[in-house]
Amino acid sequence: MWRPAARQDWPAALEAIDESASAETQGRDMRYLNEIGAPARTDDIDTIAEAAASSGLELARWYGVRVAVDLAELDPPAPDDPIQLAALLDVEEYLGATNPYRQLAQLAHLILRRPGPGPRA
Repeated sequence: MWRPAARQDWPAALEAIDESASAETQGRDMRYLNEIGAPARTDDIDTIAEAAASSGLELARWYGVRVAVDLAELDPPAPDDPIQLAALLDVEEYLGATNPYRQLAQLAHLILRRPGPGPRA
């Protein structure tokens, strides 16, 4: 929903809102066509964490990716100016690790760990 709305593609944003409501009613993940036309779905962080837990993994941390970029243009080029690039990376790192901004990211990176044995005596 956020991506088409940020791009001011109102019909696509309304489609996403309708699909989100249908998915919630039906107890399933939201489905959509991604930017290259391939079928895709959204995944909720809590749902992924629960699935990981059923495999013996725990969610240690998660980061939003592409929070401040890729809203108006698909795969925008990185800035040529090293100062601008460093600033972009710093902003992305901060927003990707901070609520509520990371929740608006286009993608997410999850750090999952298998709990090890407790400390040795």
